[in-house]
Amino acid sequence: QVTLAESGGGSVQAGGSLTLSCAASGSIARAASMAWFRQAPGKERELVARIFYTDATKYLDSVKGRFTITRGSANHSIHMRMNSLKTEDTAIYYCNLADPFMYWGQGTPVTVSS
Repeated sequence: QVTLAESGGGSVQAGGSLTLSCAASGSIARAASMAWFRQAPGKERELVARIFYTDATKYLDSVKGRFTITRGSANHSIHMRMNSLKTEDTAIYYCNLADPFMYWGQGTPVTVSS
């Protein structure tokens, strides 16, 4: 069984920064990729950023240049630094691991006020 533990959400004013962290534990394939998704009220869940086992990364167009996903020091852990936050970044952010089964964290809220 794989579990994901998230931290780092919160409230910030537009233009501010936050860092989200996620650590996975359990039986995980070596080639697993990890990602952050988000879901705003009334909208579908969308992929924000993914980091593959090769360290390649992929970003949602609207966050390119503002968000950075990196690996943590522990195996199967990631961080996402979010700079220049906008009100439209407000959402519940979910950590995801794919190996290739999909596992999800419980979600952490990010609120950006104007």
